[in-house]
Amino acid sequence: MTVIVTIFSFILTMVMIFIRPKNMNEAIPSSIGAVLVFLSGSVSMGDLLDISSKVTGAAITIIATIVMAIVLESIGFFSWTAALMLKISKGSGYRLYWNTLLLCFLMTLFFNNDGSILITTPILILILNNLKLKNSQKIPFLLSGALIATASSAPIGVSNIVNLIALKIIGMDLYLQTEMMFVPGVLGLLFLSYLLFLVFKNNIPNQIRFHSYTIPLQKNRPFHPLQQNAESLFDQQKKLMIKMLIFVFIVRISLFVASFIGISVSLVAVCGSVLLLIWRWVYLKVNPKDVVKKIPWHILIFAFSMYVIIFGLNNIGLTAYLIENLKPLVNDSLFHASLTMGTITAFLANIFNNHPALMVSTLALTEMGLDPLLMKTVYLANIIGSDIGSLILPIGTLATLIWLHILKKSKIKITWMEYIKVTLIVIPPTLVFTLISLYLWLLLFFVN
Repeated sequence: MTVIVTIFSFILTMVMIFIRPKNMNEAIPSSIGAVLVFLSGSVSMGDLLDISSKVTGAAITIIATIVMAIVLESIGFFSWTAALMLKISKGSGYRLYWNTLLLCFLMTLFFNNDGSILITTPILILILNNLKLKNSQKIPFLLSGALIATASSAPIGVSNIVNLIALKIIGMDLYLQTEMMFVPGVLGLLFLSYLLFLVFKNNIPNQIRFHSYTIPLQKNRPFHPLQQNAESLFDQQKKLMIKMLIFVFIVRISLFVASFIGISVSLVAVCGSVLLLIWRWVYLKVNPKDVVKKIPWHILIFAFSMYVIIFGLNNIGLTAYLIENLKPLVNDSLFHASLTMGTITAFLANIFNNHPALMVSTLALTEMGLDPLLMKTVYLANIIGSDIGSLILPIGTLATLIWLHILKKSKIKITWMEYIKVTLIVIPPTLVFTLISLYLWLLLFFVN
């Protein structure tokens, strides 16, 4: 009965998340599924404590980075960035497209994939509404931006909550993970960017024109690229925005330093966000309590619930099944290990989200008895499958689901079919290219 209820709970949760009746938040079916799994007995109270210990630090780090994003929004960063994008694109649609991809990459490195989606999507909507583009002309910017923002969490572990949790399970610090992963991860992103450009090239307008829509920099401080006083207003904001970005960059670097010397990464992240909140309170007189309302708490509820469900599947034998069938393939060679685990994790992620997929593959990995280098290689391949391979279906990552929700609120329609038609072309070859790049990079610099 325990096995039946656990499997039923998992299937029910996935079906409800996939169809989302009445736009149901993903946290609701995942929470119901987690409760059923717990009541079935496949997950014990001890397992819940174990999950909490693995998730808490990563969750705190993600909340801290989201707080930073909220502070930036409140000081006009979104509208200032939209104005900057229009300014440096100089009337070229192609230049705006590549600037969009660069923005999404940088925001994920500065924050995380979910935070990047929450920041870049509103910025892009501001820009596209200003340009009054057709819906078909908006899709290249919005969809390419979302894919790059989400995939950009692969190069460094701190850019994705699921990467942080898996990192702790595998016993690997942020510094080593970045050293082994940053170059192949960035190469994969460049490859993905080029494929996206080829797909969307004919839908990107050659020339773009500013319209009368006003982009507000701050309350009662409007900015429009064609206004006579635009440059002075823009420059007034520029100094503040640069200072904020430098501060956020210092905090991000501090996370790596903390990981390297053994200080809690979550503690450093919290200190950074608290300092930023205090500065905003003193400088702008904005009470920090607004942060509580703006943090997407359902992300954490969803993540915790999915881990409970996957622990239940693990306890009824899923991990043992994977170990039995995958260990011979993984032990065959470094190359086969990378391709095999990366592909399998990508497949699992597109079926039931990258959070539980990476959890399952990582738990299986820790029980295979692999040598240290092989284990780290397979772990990094899992990350590529989780962060890049998961993008074939919108359900593959929470970030893409958040993205679709933001678009719907803004009355911009991108259907699942429109999404999948693009991702089926660009994601599988990018996944294989990045996995091969990982193998070659490790072979050149880490294998004696």
